[in-house]
Amino acid sequence: MLTVDRHRLIRYAGLAGSALLSLSAFLGGAFPGGDLRPTPVSIWQGPHGPLIIVAWLVGTALMAGAWWTLRDGVPSARWALVTAGLWLLPLLVAPPMASRDVYAYACQGASFANGISPYEHGVSALPCPWLDTISYIWRDTPAPYGPLFVVLAGAVVKATGSLTASIVLFRLFAVAGLALTAACLPVLARRCGVPVGRALWLALASPLIGVHLVAGAHNDALMVGLLVAGLAAVAARPGRPGPLLAGGVLLGLAVSIKITGVVVIPFAALAAMTGPYRIRTLARDGGWVVAGSVATVVGVTFAGGLDFGWVGGLSKGGDAIAWTSPPTAVGQTAGYVALIFGAHVDALPVTRALGVVVLAGLLLWLWWRARTRNPLWHAGLALAAMVAMSPVVHPWYWIWPLTVLAATTVHHTRWFTVVALVSAFLILPDGTGLARYTKLPGAPLMTLLLIWAAVRSVRAARADREPTGTAAAAD
Repeated sequence: MLTVDRHRLIRYAGLAGSALLSLSAFLGGAFPGGDLRPTPVSIWQGPHGPLIIVAWLVGTALMAGAWWTLRDGVPSARWALVTAGLWLLPLLVAPPMASRDVYAYACQGASFANGISPYEHGVSALPCPWLDTISYIWRDTPAPYGPLFVVLAGAVVKATGSLTASIVLFRLFAVAGLALTAACLPVLARRCGVPVGRALWLALASPLIGVHLVAGAHNDALMVGLLVAGLAAVAARPGRPGPLLAGGVLLGLAVSIKITGVVVIPFAALAAMTGPYRIRTLARDGGWVVAGSVATVVGVTFAGGLDFGWVGGLSKGGDAIAWTSPPTAVGQTAGYVALIFGAHVDALPVTRALGVVVLAGLLLWLWWRARTRNPLWHAGLALAAMVAMSPVVHPWYWIWPLTVLAATTVHHTRWFTVVALVSAFLILPDGTGLARYTKLPGAPLMTLLLIWAAVRSVRAARADREPTGTAAAAD
């Protein structure tokens, strides 16, 4: 009886948190006519400012606390799904929250619907009828999204012709992505020996899901859903051409939403094999996955009358500067240290370039390790590396690795749940990112964290080698 009461208390504490977050969105969300250059101070001093901040802070704390409390297990998979769904309801009817990206989706869709490629022109070229809703920094940049999402956005705007109706449909796409995740994640969890209820809880009940994927209507929900569906198809029938090809198609559709999903494909090719790793086996089984992915991306691109300009559009994401990206934090810290000695140094191009090099090395190393280990778990680690080494890291990016890792490991989960919890507190209801106003001490602290993690990794690697060396000497 005490256990049931405890779970009921946690369920309704999270629901209360979700309701408070929805209230903060109604009072101070990312409305179309909102201030495009707010600050935490201006929000506090504005209408309902203290109530907005308190409702956001307490609501996030309640949801985060409830999620964290049951991170190691829930009564059942059904209980996890019902509770997560209950928590999403207040945010499903809330105004856009924590981001203005959904307005950019609408404007890019308007461009495409009117025959203008959003890969060649910013949304100001139409001009978009809702241009005033988009942050100034993104008005003249090309779309960084894949061709499938551009086509979907164009269809949404063409069908509705209304900003409000478009937002509703984009939010429904996000819900569809979450439903796809909920349906397919158990397959991955069972394949990796992870309790299904625990996997669903970690992947679907974090505050990041309700705030950023549902209320924020981010297309990441659809990308993650397709990624999970593709991995599930591959994991369920390794060595079978039909399911492997279908899995490749699903992964290709995910990449056609956001290109970042491409890092999963090499690991999915490994998961497609039956028996030990051999180049011939990889080509035979993994080839179906790769072929399905490539054919889908190319087919969707040309079927939509687009080109591959969306790949180049990714570089524009670096226009934003925040310490939540480790390479950016190191560059900021280097600049601050230089100022102590009277020098002005812009280290960001160097540290971000080094981040790309480190990412390439990490991905190759992870893939090599995955040949003889669980490739699905390594796919989650690859997504984590992709996020960590990106020049810009928004809180909802951590949902990518969190979802895959939740279903592929029962060990080493504390670090990514902690990252998710911290990230949930970094953006105010109207989309104001606190990282922009906490460069000090944010960037130096992130740099110190990186140094600590590097030292700990080196020590752990040495510790792993010592027993082998000792045993060899004894022999």
